[in-house]
Amino acid sequence: MPSVAKEDMNFQGISIRDSAALDFVSLGGLVHRLDPGVIPFRKAHECKIHVSGGEFNVAANLSDCFGLRTGIVTAMVKYPIGDLVAERVRAMGVVPFYKFFDHNGVNGPNIAAVYSDKGFGVRAPLVFYNRANEAAAQLKPGDFNWDEIFAAGVRWFHSGGIFAALSDTTAELIVEAMQAAKSSGAVVSFDLNFRAKLWKLRGGEEHARKVLARILKHVDVLVGNEEDLQKGVGVSGPDAVATSKLDPRTFLETIEKVVEKYPHIKIVVTTLRAVHSTNRHDWGAVAWINGKSYVSQQCELHVYDRIGGGDGFASGFFYGVLTGESPENAIKLGWAHGALLTTFPGDTTMATLDEVRALASGGTARVQR
Repeated sequence: MPSVAKEDMNFQGISIRDSAALDFVSLGGLVHRLDPGVIPFRKAHECKIHVSGGEFNVAANLSDCFGLRTGIVTAMVKYPIGDLVAERVRAMGVVPFYKFFDHNGVNGPNIAAVYSDKGFGVRAPLVFYNRANEAAAQLKPGDFNWDEIFAAGVRWFHSGGIFAALSDTTAELIVEAMQAAKSSGAVVSFDLNFRAKLWKLRGGEEHARKVLARILKHVDVLVGNEEDLQKGVGVSGPDAVATSKLDPRTFLETIEKVVEKYPHIKIVVTTLRAVHSTNRHDWGAVAWINGKSYVSQQCELHVYDRIGGGDGFASGFFYGVLTGESPENAIKLGWAHGALLTTFPGDTTMATLDEVRALASGGTARVQR
């Protein structure tokens, strides 16, 4: 990790501790994703297993690619699927803070399963879930000793909308954790990750906005595209229609209404993606940082597996902020890491920091000898 000043860093109005036992801690649910590749599930004979979770992915990426010290606060189940998931957490170098659940051998509690094929060409990927009796959904305030977790110092705390949507108690746990994080001096971020299928089970968009409003009161850095902002925050879209999916105007005009409601939020970021086919996307990113807008370069992606690309962007951007990069460089690092992540199987990174920096500075895919 690059050296920083002995005094706390200041990034565009956000004070960041210069050192702590952990650079980054996430709160969220772990899942295992079954992936039959380009074969649809109705015809599949075998699957690969990826360990994932929107909040975990960011912690794993920051550890494995960017070399930061990260942790995950989550549920863990004592059965073979739990063992598989815990092994992957260790392999990515993430420090776990688990609440353990005993599996009854029949119906749980379970580590959730996500099913997602890759699609191909004009056939889009299909994602569906089995989150029945999910252990993470049973997490509640009081399950973790936040004073102990934050005792040695945490620079950045993160959670997301997928975890908030799992149950009434998970949303309350996020609020409890964010309050503890703010008291300890950590930066607090939240990825809206609005999933209509999950919120539909709990009252739809109207209920989601009420839940998320309580969470957003504590947030410094918000991740979410214009659809996330409109559905999750409850702001209307701009009058002017963007000329393309990579035009940042829709996002930036929506942000104005978001910060009117939550003026304490200092940063809002998202990716920009135009999907021409499952395997060919145009890719960019945009950030609103303390009143100023920053737009990344753009490129055409040849996508191997799109799942996790947004988490890859957030990881690279957070790394840039945590290590004192300029806003321009932070968004480039996020853009580059998110782009690279779509070239690997699975939800978490296989990139190196050198590869990220090379792409961020204008590198190409020419063979490296």
